[in-house]
Amino acid sequence: MTSIDQLELLNQQPPSILCLDDEANVLKSLVRLLRQYKFDVSVSTNGEDALEKMQNKQFDVIISDMRMPHMSGADFLAEARKLAPDSQRILLTGFSNLESTISAVNDGGIHAYVQKPWQNDHLISVIKSAVEKFRLKKQNEILQLHINQQNQQLKELNSNLEQLVDKRTKQIRSVLKKLEVANESEKREHQSTVELLYNFINANPYLDGKIAESIAGTCTQIARYLDVSQKSITLAPMAGYLAQIGLLAMDPELYNKPINKLNDVQRKTFYTHPSMSQLMLMPATHLSDVSDAIYHQFERYNGKGIPKGLAGNDIPIGAMVLSVARDYWDHYEQSDSLLTTKQRHEAALSNIKVNSGSLYHPRIVDALEASHTKLIASDSFIGSIKVICAQELEENMILANSLHSHTGIMLLPKGHIFNTKSIIKLQQLEAKKPTPFRIMVKTAK
Repeated sequence: MTSIDQLELLNQQPPSILCLDDEANVLKSLVRLLRQYKFDVSVSTNGEDALEKMQNKQFDVIISDMRMPHMSGADFLAEARKLAPDSQRILLTGFSNLESTISAVNDGGIHAYVQKPWQNDHLISVIKSAVEKFRLKKQNEILQLHINQQNQQLKELNSNLEQLVDKRTKQIRSVLKKLEVANESEKREHQSTVELLYNFINANPYLDGKIAESIAGTCTQIARYLDVSQKSITLAPMAGYLAQIGLLAMDPELYNKPINKLNDVQRKTFYTHPSMSQLMLMPATHLSDVSDAIYHQFERYNGKGIPKGLAGNDIPIGAMVLSVARDYWDHYEQSDSLLTTKQRHEAALSNIKVNSGSLYHPRIVDALEASHTKLIASDSFIGSIKVICAQELEENMILANSLHSHTGIMLLPKGHIFNTKSIIKLQQLEAKKPTPFRIMVKTAK
C-alpha cells in the first residue's frame, strides 16, 4: 500500500474510540452519545479487557473512568500509553479525585480530563479535538515516510545517473582524446571532429540528426547576415550540430519524450546537458568557442536564463545565435503539420520575433528575418543542381544535401565545398561499394 493510499484510508475510516468504565449505564450513555457523531465505539468494563482490545486494534482516542476495581484509570492509562503512545487519552474523573488525576497526568500522560457528570457538548468538543490531534500526527508520520522514500529513490536515481553519466562521459572523452593524439598536427581541422561527434548523435535512435543539421544550417545563415568574422561563420554550424551532444551521457528517458512530459527532477536534470557537453568537449581545446556556445545556449537576453543568468552582450554571440536557431526549429517542428512548409516557417519566425529584446538579441532576430527567404528556399537549392557519382566530382563543387552512408552515418555536411582531399576519400569509399554514390551538387557562383 502506498503512502497516498494510507492517507486516503485514514481519512475514510470513522474515528475509533475505546471507552472503559465499570458501570454499564455510563458505557451505554457514552455509546449512545458518540454514535450520534458517527464514531466507531468499543467498550470495556475492566482494564485487562481494554488492554487486550488495544493489542488487536488501533484507537484514535481512549476514554477511561478513574475509579474502578482491580485496575484504576491512572494505572490503565499508564499501560495504555506503553501499548499505543500516539492514541489520545482522556480521563473521566469526579471532583474528589484530584490526587488520582494528578497521578494520571504524570504516569498515564493523559491529554485531557473531563469531570463527571459531563456536559455532552463539552465532551464531544474534547473528543473531536483529540481525534484531530491523533490524525494530524498519523498524517505527518505517513507523509514523512513518503518523503523519506522519495528522497531514497531520488538518491538512488542520482547515484545511478551519475554512474551512467560518468561511464558515457569517459567513453566519449576517450574518443576525443584519441582523436586529439591521432590528429595532433591537424588540430585546426575542426570539421572532422564535429562530423565524428555528430555521427554519435545521428546513430542514437532517440535524437534527430536531421534537426541538428537544420539548426546548424540556420546558424550559418544568421552568422553571415551578422557580418561577423569568417572564424565565427565557420564555428556557427558546429555549435548547431553538437548542441545536444551532452544528452548522449544521460538516460534516454530524459530525451525520448517531450520536455513537458518530464517531472520536475527529470526536467532539471535535462537542462544540465549543456554542462555535460562542455565536459565532453574539454579535451578538444580547439573547440572551446563551440563548447562555450553550447554551454550558454539557454541564456536569455533579459538575463533570466541558465546557467549563469547572463544578459545582453555578456552572452557569447555563438550561444545567442544557437538559441535563436534552436528555438526556431523547435517552433517549426511543433507547428501544425497540416500547414504548408512556408506557413510553418512563417509561424516559427513569428514566435521568435515576438520575443525579440526579451529572450533573444534583436540584432540576431533581424538577421534571422533577413535570411528567412533563403531559409524557406533552402530545400529547393536555387541554382544549377545535378546528381553525380564520386568519379565525376570536381573541386569547388558544393554539396547540396548532406551525404550519408548506407547506415545513416553522415560523411559530409550540406554546404561542403569539395577539394582534392575530400574527393579522393569519397572515390576510395565508392570503389568499395557495389553501387556508386548519388551525390547532389551545385556549382559555386
